[in-house]
Amino acid sequence: MNLENQLEELLGKSIDDADKNELYAACLELVKRRSREIPLTQTRKKLYYISAEFLTGKQLGKNLINLGIYDDLSRILKNHGKSMQAVEEHEQEPSLGNGGLGRLAACFLDSVATLNLSGDGIGLRYHFGLFKQEFKDHKQFEIPDAWLSEPSILEKTDVSFPIVFGNRTVYSRMYNLDVIGYHTGRNQLHLFDIDTIDESIVHDGIGFDKKDIEKNLTLFLYPDDSDKDGQLLRIYQQYFMVSNAAQLIIKEQKDQGHDLRKLADYVAIQINDTHPSMVIPELIRLLILEGISFRDAVGIVTNTCAYTNHTILAEALEKWPISYLSEVVPQLMPIIGGLDWGIVCSQHDNPELNIIDKDQRVHMARIDMHYGHSINGVAALHTEILKNQELRHFNSIYPAKFNNKTNGITFRRWILHCNPELTALIDTLIGEHWKQDAYQLQDLQQYFNDYHVLWQLEKVKQHNKERMAKWLHDREGIDIDPESIFDVQVKRMHEYKRQQMNALFIIYEYLRIKDGQKPVHPITVIFGGKAAPAYTMAKHVIHLILCLQELINNDPEVSPWLKVVMIRNYNVAKSEMVIPAADISEQISLASKEASGTGNMKFMLNGAVTLGTADGANVEIKDLVGRENIYIFGRSSDDVIRLYNTNGYHAKEYYDRSQSIRRCIDFITGPELSAIGDINALAALQDNLKNKDWFMTLLDLESYCNVKETMIYDYLNREKWKRMMLVNIAKAGFFSSDRTIEDYNRDIWHLR
Repeated sequence: MNLENQLEELLGKSIDDADKNELYAACLELVKRRSREIPLTQTRKKLYYISAEFLTGKQLGKNLINLGIYDDLSRILKNHGKSMQAVEEHEQEPSLGNGGLGRLAACFLDSVATLNLSGDGIGLRYHFGLFKQEFKDHKQFEIPDAWLSEPSILEKTDVSFPIVFGNRTVYSRMYNLDVIGYHTGRNQLHLFDIDTIDESIVHDGIGFDKKDIEKNLTLFLYPDDSDKDGQLLRIYQQYFMVSNAAQLIIKEQKDQGHDLRKLADYVAIQINDTHPSMVIPELIRLLILEGISFRDAVGIVTNTCAYTNHTILAEALEKWPISYLSEVVPQLMPIIGGLDWGIVCSQHDNPELNIIDKDQRVHMARIDMHYGHSINGVAALHTEILKNQELRHFNSIYPAKFNNKTNGITFRRWILHCNPELTALIDTLIGEHWKQDAYQLQDLQQYFNDYHVLWQLEKVKQHNKERMAKWLHDREGIDIDPESIFDVQVKRMHEYKRQQMNALFIIYEYLRIKDGQKPVHPITVIFGGKAAPAYTMAKHVIHLILCLQELINNDPEVSPWLKVVMIRNYNVAKSEMVIPAADISEQISLASKEASGTGNMKFMLNGAVTLGTADGANVEIKDLVGRENIYIFGRSSDDVIRLYNTNGYHAKEYYDRSQSIRRCIDFITGPELSAIGDINALAALQDNLKNKDWFMTLLDLESYCNVKETMIYDYLNREKWKRMMLVNIAKAGFFSSDRTIEDYNRDIWHLR
């Protein structure tokens, strides 16, 4: 049966008579049927990738591409006056992640399947995800992101495990999401939930009773942990995730007749950040119940588990009070105590190595580092900082464990799906093999001086900018000029990522225009990202940006030259619209603080030019494209670390000695913004920048403004800019997640 007949058979009517809802349901069922025809990938050893986040994005288009039928199905729909884009828009985006951590996990699963490796993801089925972001009175407000609907991309199973907490037992339910490789195999993402969740208990935005575990356990990703009940709920969630993972692993190994004493021969467990760390003591506990001694179980688990560190920020290296763990998971405390007192403390006298510190807190990352066989960073610079600074004590005793695995992105989504025009252009220039071997993008360099190819590249970019401008107008009621420079910073809102520095540049440029100094070219500054509900300062930064958007976009003197856009509820689907349209990729974190970044790779692949600090994977981008094809500013990571170690940075000194900085900071509470915004929020942000500024915004502000002005001026040299676009695309192949997964498999997992 041909594809058109299959679709009509699933619809139960003609394509002409079907609406987009019916078409979506039929296309989804078509994908599921085709997927079931692909056997699950089997290798002698299997990966279990455990992560609190899997930011998968919409699945229909990606799966149709990987199955090799997207173009054919699009053509069939078009012949009947229907639009594949309209069908895809009907899909609800899974709200299973927040930022780079979750997006990376999704890319990794795609590449594991594409490389025909056996590997499943394990996480939680959050009902409302992080939250849905709304703007009111120029502020962020959080409401539930109710993405679970029928027809569902998830398949409910009969698999269930008892999860024992200190004062209750719950029974899990496993849901599966097929992960289809690009023209290759199939793995699965297993998401666990409980049947007793009650969505109706959420009120007043995203408030709910944090104590009612049977009803709230999987409602939200990262529930507010600013109080004890929130912290306990986070522990409940994490144990629920890892106990399900450990029980599933043991069940599958026993079903296959494998000797659990040889678990490391058949299983690789990757702990993605510290959230799944309790899988180590839980798996040891379960192996003991299988008749294996404590010491042998420790050795087995150590040889099975590996840990990925995603940050040097202390706030992200989780530490839980013993009293909290004793309340939620008392069965783990003898295991954790044995790992610390019986092994670590008996061999080492450095308290920095202890799992349990003097304040009776359990350091989750320290469990991973002592009792995993691999510790990897996610960019070359990040790994060196871990080894020489943040985790130097562990590196001194476990040097062989430390290794770098620079992050990557899946090209199937981040160019084939989101930028079909660029994909088609590349196909005509170098063929299609680059879709499976991204290094072949280097062949584009032969067109460095081909004016016709450079013109085509510019034409694709302009079409994407026009598409985004129309999308913004239709959905947000915001008008932007597609002839302007699209300067984009889209990522989680956090002070270390320094959206506040970009906002200060906007003020700097606004004041210059008011002084009669017009820019050499109009610029549209585009933001997107969510602030954690309890992260007050990040929410103040959003407030400042939204106030600037209101002020500038309604000023007839300034708006022809400068516009500001804050995209509401930024997610994967919106990033697929924004990234292909970007001219400037803002990667301006304080050097030494960004582990890697993956947005920088997506922008690069789609022809944007990076404006960034020498931080994270920006360093590797610079090494690949050359200094002439990237704009680097600011102090080095060594300088920043030195300033932290010596308490050598004082924001007030920069404010006092620079008229330009002082003018921008003072503007935050000046009459123009005070008339629009909340003066208390603006004043709090101003005071933070002037007197604290923990992430050293003012240290790099003048360098940032100067380099950004140069970049805007260089944009006018169209031949130079087009060549920079071409080189960035050509050099992006290194950042394929296929390469990253090959590195993991060669050095850590050994799945084949």
